[in-house]
Amino acid sequence: MIKQIFSFVASSLSVIGRRTGLTYNEVNILVYYLLIPLSWSVMVDIWLGEPITSLTILLVWLGIWIGTRHLFREWCDWAFQGSVDLLNWFNRWGGNYTLNSVIICVLLPLIIYGFLIWLLI
Repeated sequence: MIKQIFSFVASSLSVIGRRTGLTYNEVNILVYYLLIPLSWSVMVDIWLGEPITSLTILLVWLGIWIGTRHLFREWCDWAFQGSVDLLNWFNRWGGNYTLNSVIICVLLPLIIYGFLIWLLI
């Protein structure tokens, strides 16, 4: 089951990359470091009634884009490798890259979405 979930997510990111002309690493970083956190921050901002966290994330990403616009692909490769290293760091507790990816990149975000949706309801 873990391998199937991992494969589905990785395949989906690859398809998005092919359709947008981005690399897998670029899509991965944009989804997990921009789109998912931005969606969470929008939900938090709705709950707070002010666009504080969303504006902060957008400003940070504007800075990243301006600072790396000619090297964005390389920056994404660097950031992706850092993510791989972090996921592999959890191997010390008996996991592996695939299991850690599913727990941290699929299960944890779903739990956070569930909590934020509960908060808004």
